[in-house]
Amino acid sequence: MSAEQVKDSKMNEKIIAEFQQLRNEQRNLVNNLNTLEMDLKEHKTVIDTLKTVDPDRKCFRLIGGVLCERTVKEVLPQLVENKDFIEKTITLVTDDLTKKGQQINKFKEEHNIRIRGEQMAGEAQKSQTDENKSENRNVLVSN
Repeated sequence: MSAEQVKDSKMNEKIIAEFQQLRNEQRNLVNNLNTLEMDLKEHKTVIDTLKTVDPDRKCFRLIGGVLCERTVKEVLPQLVENKDFIEKTITLVTDDLTKKGQQINKFKEEHNIRIRGEQMAGEAQKSQTDENKSENRNVLVSN
């Protein structure tokens, strides 16, 4: 190998490593977003349940691994506040995820990166669409 080929090889490895880093950051954002959405769903369920209960009824809340006894009227406003904070955080993480996707696409274009299977998947999807047009498929789904 010539010195130029070695230099190109190292440069390609550096580009690939940076691309993988961007994709890992994107995966982390998606994981964080999924966690936040599950927390939001749990908060909404608890809030809806507590709204129908007597405000003076005692309830228990897990705070930092410690179970604390409170009343519904004390806990409900805190839960609503937490829910609002989670919703704002979800909006911020979604924006970050969009920006990260744009950054990855820009990086792919700048460095002419093609992912294996991406083009083949597009061709397979096109042929599958053509098959679906030629025949009607009936599907039964049961819960």
